[in-house]
Amino acid sequence: MNDWRYLSARDLGLQTKERHCSPLRESDLTSNVLRLGWLMTVRTILKCWNRLEICGLENLPAQPPFVIVANHSSHLDTVVLASALSARWRDQVSPLAAGDYFFATPPLAGFSAVILNALPVWRNRRGGQRHELGDLRGRLINQQAIYIVFPEGSRSRDGQLHEFKSGFATLVAGTAIPVLPCRLSGSFAAMPPEARAVRPRKIVLQIGAPMTFETVANHAAGWRRIAAVAREEVIALSACESPARKFHTRRRSDKLLLTVRFTRLWLRRRLRGLAGLGGALP
Repeated sequence: MNDWRYLSARDLGLQTKERHCSPLRESDLTSNVLRLGWLMTVRTILKCWNRLEICGLENLPAQPPFVIVANHSSHLDTVVLASALSARWRDQVSPLAAGDYFFATPPLAGFSAVILNALPVWRNRRGGQRHELGDLRGRLINQQAIYIVFPEGSRSRDGQLHEFKSGFATLVAGTAIPVLPCRLSGSFAAMPPEARAVRPRKIVLQIGAPMTFETVANHAAGWRRIAAVAREEVIALSACESPARKFHTRRRSDKLLLTVRFTRLWLRRRLRGLAGLGGALP
């Protein structure tokens, strides 16, 4: 039996703001409970309001660490991807978020850190970004983390898939950590960048087979190669939409049209009947 050892928290002694922005941040009981409540609520809303459909759950690794890469066109994308994962991993799942946006103010930083468990990537820190990505790589390996990454860098303004930036590849190049390509459909229609509320549009998440890049060198050429391969896999998922799903969508719309026509016909007959009854009265 191994001797029991007490280890201090890695973020011990950090001020609240520093802790929220630190890759060393650890979860406590309060954030654990709040995160569970948030996840359960979001899952219910997505299932009921957006009829969330997830395909390819069998491709999820049995255990972390792994990295999820996906297209990005809506603020819903992060919560949709998190909803596909087991609730027991809620303290290990960390979306990599733009620090200048999600950590710009203390309230937003608190929500991003405590509820979303997001980790900041500072897009405007050219000199320090490499060091930050190195810290995130260390957390991924040593703490068995799960990262949600959007390699496009920001939300698509037209709903189309754009080029992948290679920064995320520094996290996995030369390692056996699985990378899962994912494709989100419908999230742009449900909540485009300019929208303030979630619309009742169907969302479909497709999860592809995991990839590893342990033979790819951890330098610029290798990073570009990983980004290109990941993008091609996401594109391939977009071409795999099930014909049956399209058929059922059309069939539902046909049923709705028939219901409307039947209702109009029934109302006309009722009105005619009432008009005839009115004429027969003295």
